[in-house]
Amino acid sequence: MRQSRALIPTMREVPADAEVKSHRLLLRAGYIRQLASGVYTYLPLAQRVLKKAMQIIREEMDAIDGQEITMPALQPAELWQATGRWDDYGPLMMKLTDRHGRMFALGPTHEEVITALVRDEVKSYKRLPLILYQIQTKYRDEYRPRFGLLRGREFLMKDAYSFDRDEEGLDRSYWAMYRAYMRIFERMGIEFRAVEADAGAIGGTHNHEFMVLADVGEDTIAYCSACDYAANVERAEVVFPPVGQASGEGGAADDSGAKMEDEPPAPLERVATPGIRTVAEQAAMLGLPTSKIIKNVVFLADGEPVVVLVRGDHQVNEVKVKNALGVRFLEMADESRIRALFGAGPGFVGPIGVQNVRIIADHAVGALRNASTGANEDDRHYIGVNPGRDFTVHQYGDFRLVQEGDVCPRCGAPLHFAQGIEVGHVFKLGTKYSRALGAVYLDESGNQREMLMGSYGIGVSRVIQAVVEQSHDEDGIIWPPALAPFDVHLIVVNMAHDTQRHIAEGLYGALLGDGYAVLFDDRQERAGVKFKDADLIGIPLQVIVGAAAERGEIEVKIRRTKEKRTVPHPEALETIRALLKELV
Repeated sequence: MRQSRALIPTMREVPADAEVKSHRLLLRAGYIRQLASGVYTYLPLAQRVLKKAMQIIREEMDAIDGQEITMPALQPAELWQATGRWDDYGPLMMKLTDRHGRMFALGPTHEEVITALVRDEVKSYKRLPLILYQIQTKYRDEYRPRFGLLRGREFLMKDAYSFDRDEEGLDRSYWAMYRAYMRIFERMGIEFRAVEADAGAIGGTHNHEFMVLADVGEDTIAYCSACDYAANVERAEVVFPPVGQASGEGGAADDSGAKMEDEPPAPLERVATPGIRTVAEQAAMLGLPTSKIIKNVVFLADGEPVVVLVRGDHQVNEVKVKNALGVRFLEMADESRIRALFGAGPGFVGPIGVQNVRIIADHAVGALRNASTGANEDDRHYIGVNPGRDFTVHQYGDFRLVQEGDVCPRCGAPLHFAQGIEVGHVFKLGTKYSRALGAVYLDESGNQREMLMGSYGIGVSRVIQAVVEQSHDEDGIIWPPALAPFDVHLIVVNMAHDTQRHIAEGLYGALLGDGYAVLFDDRQERAGVKFKDADLIGIPLQVIVGAAAERGEIEVKIRRTKEKRTVPHPEALETIRALLKELV
């Protein structure tokens, strides 16, 4: 492609609304342009990157017998209402009404549509297993679109769905897809980790996220350096008691390291704590470590109140609470509801004497001795609080967020944190959708059985920005060769110079003849502009035809390392071919 004819509108100024480096670079390098908040046009360079990403995905999907289809983006409400997700998705779903008053949604995902399709077309075990996939635009009405393509309202996604006869077949399909995803991201040249995760609104029993490691990632990963355990912090398991400590509800230590169960129980006492609301303020006034404060968080679970107790130095994990309670909606109660239930405002709520409200607690709360909690009266707290003696917990469990330094649930080594950008997710759905929509088949004996499903997604448009966030320098983008829009950026410094132009045109024709994708900068621009644009665009190999052409030499530059080599013109093609093989 001759750059003089290409739509590559590079920018010198950093866009004011671009919050992260990758977003700024994609705008500056002429890859994308914003049409509305969270809605982008992919310009020719981005389109070439997307096509290469999609080709890798298609090859790996086809290799596990996936079949590509295209489903409607416009989906009738009845399908979503049948599975209960019409309400579950809430304001994230873009809903509309046609001229006849029928409700539709612009699809955020396609579990309902694919299940209805297979239900109507597949009746016998002989047609299973089955894997179908598509690459299509999805729509989600994000409350706050941000970070460019990382959180948009319209995005390109590969979604695949497996249908199997039984659990054994679903397990094979799931792990075949998992391995395919590993190959996809490895081929793309991405540094990533596969982590255990929560299924969220998709549902299902087992799932993994594929996370590109990057400092701006909105997800935090807990990982073990001693084994291969890794999980999203929402999913990461907390071991209780920690490895090396006693079993049972006891065995925990306070901030000083002393075993809490060794303390003799103190009498329960109500004390004045005027104006004290936060854990830190409470601990300072009472002379206690924050680990001896019982934090009480009031939620409405499908409208019913529930109090979750955690230690003051821990945070409630709402995902774990929701999953343990088996509810569809979990939201924090507002102050008016809290006062109606407990007779006190936030900060002064406690479990002692509470009736008709479900109380659940993290395991670590059960190990506390002589702790402090709210007295259900403004400006009052209890001290000398001992769980079991002073209040009853309906259910103990793992209800807190993992913290860096907690022990790995697999091997006991310390956990570390890293930030990640989710680019893929695989789910075991089981019969969640097939049961709701009647997707059944007849087995070998003629018995009717529900199909078992899996759902598998890759954020294709998100991938390209995640790669840029991971692979750039102060001068611009550095594309992995597998995703680069072109293989070679051929730059002629002065098109008016006959020797330079003649050599560059010859190289351009020869490289195209070899099947390489070449961006030929034949513009009438200053050399500095061309070099800056080349680094900004980020093609892996630059071939520069400049003043040295008079001596029969050209220059090649590897974008990632900035290494430059001067090569005699007769050896140029051989050198370029060799370097391109090395870069792959």
